[in-house]
Amino acid sequence: MAAGDITFFDQWLVDVQEGLHDHENDTFKLGLITTATTPTGATSDPRWGAGGGTNLSSNQVTPGGNYSSGGPTIANPTVTLSGGAGVWDGDDISILQDANNPAGARWGIIYNDTDAGKRAVGFVDLGADIDLAAGDFSITWNASGISTLSKAA
Repeated sequence: MAAGDITFFDQWLVDVQEGLHDHENDTFKLGLITTATTPTGATSDPRWGAGGGTNLSSNQVTPGGNYSSGGPTIANPTVTLSGGAGVWDGDDISILQDANNPAGARWGIIYNDTDAGKRAVGFVDLGADIDLAAGDFSITWNASGISTLSKAA
C-alpha cells in the first residue's frame, strides 16, 4: 500500500447493500488515528466509536489547533452515474498548519458521522506519521471520485 491509497472496509460492502449509508446526504468525516492500530480491509465491523467490532476512534490523534475531535467533514458530497458506474465524490480535505495541531497521524478513517453506529467506510494510508503542526495537511481525492461502484458484466 502506498501513501494516498484508499482501502475500503469489507464491512462497507455489506453496509451499502443493506442501505445503511446515503453517500450524498449523510455527513462523512475523516478522523485521524495513530499507529496504535493498523487498519485492514478485513477489520472487524469498524466504527468511529463503540458499538461495532473495532472502535477506531480510541486511537485518534489528540485534537487541537485546526483538528477538531472526529476530524474534518468531507463537504459537498455527490453521487453520480458515470460510464455505467456509481461515483461518490466530495471536497478535498485540508487542515491548515497550526502550532497546536496534533502529531502522529498515520491513518485517515472515512466514517459516516450521521449513522448512529458511526460505521467506517475505509481508510487512507498517510504513508508515515504526519505532524500537522509542521505544515498544511491535505488529501486530494482521485479525479475519478472517492469511490466508484460498478456491476459485474
